Amino acid sequence: MGYIFEHQVRFHETDGAGVVYFANELVMCHTAYEASLAAAGLDVTAFFRAETLAYPIVHTSMDYRHPLRCGDRVTIHLTPTRLDDSSFEIQYQLTLEDAAMAQAVTRHVCIEVDNRRRSPLPTEMEQWLAQWSGNSPQTGQG
Repeated sequence: MGYIFEHQVRFHETDGAGVVYFANELVMCHTAYEASLAAAGLDVTAFFRAETLAYPIVHTSMDYRHPLRCGDRVTIHLTPTRLDDSSFEIQYQLTLEDAAMAQAVTRHVCIEVDNRRRSPLPTEMEQWLAQWSGNSPQTGQG
């Protein structure tokens, strides 16, 4: 099931009630996305510098099932899917000891930075999609 990322919830990610602030769960998902890019061999610094191509998020949604707390060790299962020649979607499943805690989706579009127009996904992103949409999971930690 794609890329698997382990994340330990930190105190600063929680709110006054002692649970993870809702937006921080999307941050955790994006951290897993970044780790999957690096694990696939992409130069993450150049990728996010976005000198010629960028991959903005055009849609996101998240369903929260159970609260996460400081110290929880969350497993994030990331599975990307190509939507068309210039866009992809990532499904995230957040689990704690095999219990479903949350699920999220981010949708990305590849654009040329200079004119902000759609561009076909480059080879490196096609390879990233192929690597993590397959059935052999690999693990990273954050």
